[in-house]
Amino acid sequence: MSETKTEIEWDPKALLKYKEIISKIPIFHREIAKQVVDKKAVINAEERKSNLVEEPDIIRAFLTEVPKAFYSLMIRLMDEVGFDYKKYEG
Repeated sequence: MSETKTEIEWDPKALLKYKEIISKIPIFHREIAKQVVDKKAVINAEERKSNLVEEPDIIRAFLTEVPKAFYSLMIRLMDEVGFDYKKYEG
């Protein structure tokens, strides 16, 4: 018998911003960005012992998982949707 893990919830406001960013990523990079950020945002929330993916989890996921070659695009998109990423930059 396999153990089923309950799916973690996403903060509705943060999820809307996240979906807006994803929709603005060039189509040929969109799916891979979505896959890696979805996964890492959940891991970030779990590491905080939270059952809710929140804005900082998503921002950290973008900052750690999206290749540096796309950094300026990512920052521009975070600005456009209102993600406050500056305090999470390394």
